[in-house]
Amino acid sequence: MESTTNGSACLPAAESNIKKPNWLRVKLPIGENYKHVRGLVDTHKLHTICESGNCPNMGECWGEGTATFMILGNICTRSCGFCAVATGRPEPVDWDEPQRVAEAIYLMKVKHAVITSVDRDELRDGGSIIWQNTIRAVKALNPDTTLETLIPDFKAEAGNIARVIEAAPEVVSHNIETVERLTRQVRIQAKYWRSMETLKVLKEGKMRTKSGIMLGLGEQKDEVVQTMTDLRNSGVDVITLGQYLQPTKKHLPVQRFVHPDEFAELREIGYGLGFDYVESGPLVRSSYHSERHVIPGYGRAEWLRSKEATA
Repeated sequence: MESTTNGSACLPAAESNIKKPNWLRVKLPIGENYKHVRGLVDTHKLHTICESGNCPNMGECWGEGTATFMILGNICTRSCGFCAVATGRPEPVDWDEPQRVAEAIYLMKVKHAVITSVDRDELRDGGSIIWQNTIRAVKALNPDTTLETLIPDFKAEAGNIARVIEAAPEVVSHNIETVERLTRQVRIQAKYWRSMETLKVLKEGKMRTKSGIMLGLGEQKDEVVQTMTDLRNSGVDVITLGQYLQPTKKHLPVQRFVHPDEFAELREIGYGLGFDYVESGPLVRSSYHSERHVIPGYGRAEWLRSKEATA
């Protein structure tokens, strides 16, 4: 599941006993906008990664009238060690789903929408046809809405990736999630360089590309910087860095809570590497503030202004 070589270090299986710091406190989901989004999701029988992934920002985002829709069901064929989405045998493809998602986005009247999906490795097309149909349906009914698609790796198969490119969402994201050494433990069925290849193919298709990294799983700072460098070398425009939070006792434990100052340092490093937008902070998730990630040059311009102001 996207929220997405061989590592030698094993991560402990026990629940983390590290105390959660106060900078990770989040708002409870309340308010009329939250209730409105909740009602639309239930009425249209939609899945959201906000719920399935236990996102800490759900109250804030739903309170602002936005949600990240999850297509192709809510059961994933992969069993990543960090992800709260259920693993198992998915239900058959629902060919009416693209239109329902498009209608929900229309009723929400959002200017920017985010769509993700579970992995569907059992399908010959990896789910790429539903992806293409969904993007087309959203654009047809919501011509003024910009769209970010957080896609699986499609096993880096060019034909499946091409369907997303052809549908032309404003941003295409695929998360690398962790450093190369820890990929086998964290993402299990995924491959570090296969994800990089997927991102490279997307960039060759002239897409605005994005990826994300979770911190706190046992990675070292130099490994994070190397992963950022590898992403930039794959043509990635936008990068998000956030704190990993253990969703249940069955998932990988938190090895460390990363201080906001370290996230700020990584933000500086990211812009130094040439990323167009760097979103870095403890509560950052892939779709957090994603409406800002659409605009080329926006993030870098804000960063330059902040540097001039403190010079």
